[in-house]
Amino acid sequence: MNELALKYGCNPNQKPSRIYMEDGSDLPVTVLNGKPGYINFLDALNSIQLVKELKTACGLPAAASFKHVSPAGAALGLPLTDVERKMYHIAPDFELSPLACAYARARGADRMSSFGDWIALSEVCDVPTAKLIQHEVSDGIIAPGYEPEALKILASKKKGNYNVVAIDPDYKPNPVEHKQVYGITFEQGRNELAINADTMLTNWVTENKTVTEEQKRDLIIALITLKYTQSNSVCYTYGGQTIGVGAGQQSRIHCTRLAGQKADNWQLRHMDKVLNLPFRDDVAKPNRDNAIDVYIGDTPEDVIGDDVWAETLPSSPHL
Repeated sequence: MNELALKYGCNPNQKPSRIYMEDGSDLPVTVLNGKPGYINFLDALNSIQLVKELKTACGLPAAASFKHVSPAGAALGLPLTDVERKMYHIAPDFELSPLACAYARARGADRMSSFGDWIALSEVCDVPTAKLIQHEVSDGIIAPGYEPEALKILASKKKGNYNVVAIDPDYKPNPVEHKQVYGITFEQGRNELAINADTMLTNWVTENKTVTEEQKRDLIIALITLKYTQSNSVCYTYGGQTIGVGAGQQSRIHCTRLAGQKADNWQLRHMDKVLNLPFRDDVAKPNRDNAIDVYIGDTPEDVIGDDVWAETLPSSPHL
């Protein structure tokens, strides 16, 4: 298939809308379920590049959680600790494959921003990953393929309307790309700079030149993530995942503050006081995430104050 009609463009008034191959070849993507929109495909085609590059550079399964054409989180498939499982709302006995760990980390980096995300996976989606995604609020997913049972699980989301896209893993785009703005066509070579330890981490300008392999890995994750983040952009990484991404800010100072605040929040979510907030059983994960975000922020009284604690908690906690 050479083209795919879309419901509309970035906004409902922008019609007609489609994606197509200018050279007449077949599209490298196949919609297996749902009806993705224009912004969905922008997220899909940017995020799949990010995870492919992470997999190539680090040699591990990778996942990304995208919102509005920037990553909310990206990660490698490293095992989760018991604390991370609790942070990411994953039961102790829930089976996690390496790929599922990658998505749990990517989603868990910034759960507020990842609400309603587009997911990208570097590997064929397996059942553990699909089961994890099944219980998250998400718009769609792109991967090089899907196990039959995993596809069945994903296709059942959103009353059968969840967007599932497969991409040809061997697809290679044209080395020259074009973009139109106000009727004028821009042309440039694709950004195909290989980002890895050999190309980017050979000239240490700091006095301390002792850097662990884990630190090098995390720096590579940050650099690849930033390649697909709207400028200005800042990225904090730790333990094989992003923990704070600031995207699309006009001020570099504000961008650094935003990414830093997200990284602080990720660290604060490790605290026993946060992990053990006694939420009522009927409080859904998104509402728990919202409450935690406020609780570790500047106004915890908006969650545990005398007049509001009963909205999410069974009893009044202490600061």
